[in-house]
Amino acid sequence: MKEALIEAQKAMQLEEVPIGAVIVKNGEIIARAHNLRETEKDPTAHAEILAIRKASQVLGGWRLMGCDLYVTVEPCPMCAGAIMLARIDRLIIGTMDPKGGAAGSILNIPENDKFNHKTEVVRGILQEECSAIMKEFFKLLRSKKKS
Repeated sequence: MKEALIEAQKAMQLEEVPIGAVIVKNGEIIARAHNLRETEKDPTAHAEILAIRKASQVLGGWRLMGCDLYVTVEPCPMCAGAIMLARIDRLIIGTMDPKGGAAGSILNIPENDKFNHKTEVVRGILQEECSAIMKEFFKLLRSKKKS
């Protein structure tokens, strides 16, 4: 999760929502990414999607079985769906997103038994740090809007 937080810091430096993701296979990071929606002018350029794309290139296929995805903030419905569709074994979340999360907050796509693949979810890893960077970002955003 510390590596995902480094990615979140990179996003923050770009004035992107500071979410970072890393994908690990056999104890080794094979992909890392951070939000780039504003930079790329792409609504799908979420950290998780970008990391999944990179991991798929590294492994030479779309099935990411045997992989764990660490993400600083609970995935949205799009990302949760992509995680499930990529067959990622385990999703490790820093902090939950009660307003938009789809891995336990509003929905729970990865652990839904009705889908053909179920992803194990671990929540609350480095929760304070992951939450703090989000709070700091939105505080800065609000102060910029006021001035």
